[in-house]
Amino acid sequence: MCCWPPGLTPDSMLLKASLLLGLIVLMPHVCSPSFVDISRRSNYFTLCVEFAVFHFNQVYPDEYAYKLLWVRRSQHKKFTMIYLMELELGQTICAKQDEDLDNCPLQEGPREKKVDCTFIVDVRPWFSQFSLLNSTCVQK
Repeated sequence: MCCWPPGLTPDSMLLKASLLLGLIVLMPHVCSPSFVDISRRSNYFTLCVEFAVFHFNQVYPDEYAYKLLWVRRSQHKKFTMIYLMELELGQTICAKQDEDLDNCPLQEGPREKKVDCTFIVDVRPWFSQFSLLNSTCVQK
């Protein structure tokens, strides 16, 4: 016969074990690195923005190139080199193959187009490697 400490019964042990198991299961989600705000001028962030805009221009089905208008959100995931950015892009009058898109004027009037995009980019600077983990764009 076993003696239980005062106030401790097999039922209360089962309840405590269930709570402990729940904490073990939830711990990775609660303690996982989250995105935190960073400066828009951060070296790796600006490189990730350039990569995201370049990638957008490569895959977006439009004959004209888009360029960065505004950075709405600049964040990175703690303890990683993963960056999250919300960008507003505007359609230019230049073709995608043109060299100097930064100095290319925007479309105006009825042809004007803007796109809001969210990109998540993983950068490995020691390999000069960028990977687009996710992108979502909505035309305004």
